[in-house]
Amino acid sequence: MVESVSILGNSAPIENGVNHVKLLPASNDDHEGVIVDMKEPMEPDVFLTLLRASLSLWRQQAKRGVWIKLPIELVNLVETAVKEGFWYHHAEPSYLMLVYWIPETASTIPANASHRVGIGAIVINDKREVLVVQEKSGRFRGTGVWKIPTGVVDEGEDIFKAAMREVKEETGIDTEFQEILAFRQSHKSFFGKSDLFFLCFLHPLSFDIQNQELEIEAAQWMPFEEYAAQPFAQKHELFKYIADLCLAKLDRSYAGFSPLPTTSFFNDQISYLYSNIQDLKRTSSADHQ
Repeated sequence: MVESVSILGNSAPIENGVNHVKLLPASNDDHEGVIVDMKEPMEPDVFLTLLRASLSLWRQQAKRGVWIKLPIELVNLVETAVKEGFWYHHAEPSYLMLVYWIPETASTIPANASHRVGIGAIVINDKREVLVVQEKSGRFRGTGVWKIPTGVVDEGEDIFKAAMREVKEETGIDTEFQEILAFRQSHKSFFGKSDLFFLCFLHPLSFDIQNQELEIEAAQWMPFEEYAAQPFAQKHELFKYIADLCLAKLDRSYAGFSPLPTTSFFNDQISYLYSNIQDLKRTSSADHQ
């Protein structure tokens, strides 16, 4: 719905000496900016008139960042906004977000999401066998390398749930999440974005493998020593570190980070704090003695 506002000036129409100017539908954000959520079809020339009037008012109000959310059905308005100084912030399957900075200062509009999140799942049974796969696609296709199941965390998905899901999808094995053993950050890895890779340790709840035919060439339980002795694993640092972490977890008292459910000050939605629960419980117990 298009909104209107009464301002002093020379624009028409005029009622009792006051101009009534139509504006774009907008709501205030938490940072002295405005968010325009476009929904109704509109011709570019009409949109341009409303946009200029709105920007004029927002300047008077000392607003800062302007966000315009354009659904894919209103793609005809993109060029108009860009010519007025807006730029792309991010895109999703159903919309494009454009932004504009009003003050004559450096923009403080945050960049779009900067990281992709991935997981690697270490699943070891009571026989010291590691659940490993060979992939049909990607960099490891046709190399003969046996690797742990890996994947990307879905939008809105918790890390520990993603690890269990990926294992189930690739191998058919049910698991119980134990810990995050380590994580790696790398940069410029996916369309210029950074990458966070969480190495997870899981306990198997089933053992009969049913590998995913679409992505997985083969899957098996492999003795840990055989997995670690692969030439590829010996040559590449990340694989060597994964093997070292497996040994530390199996043979020593290495403790990773387990999910603790928690709520925020701002709402009651459950999120997870990953911490060394083993040492936390030990410390808490000592404090109460």
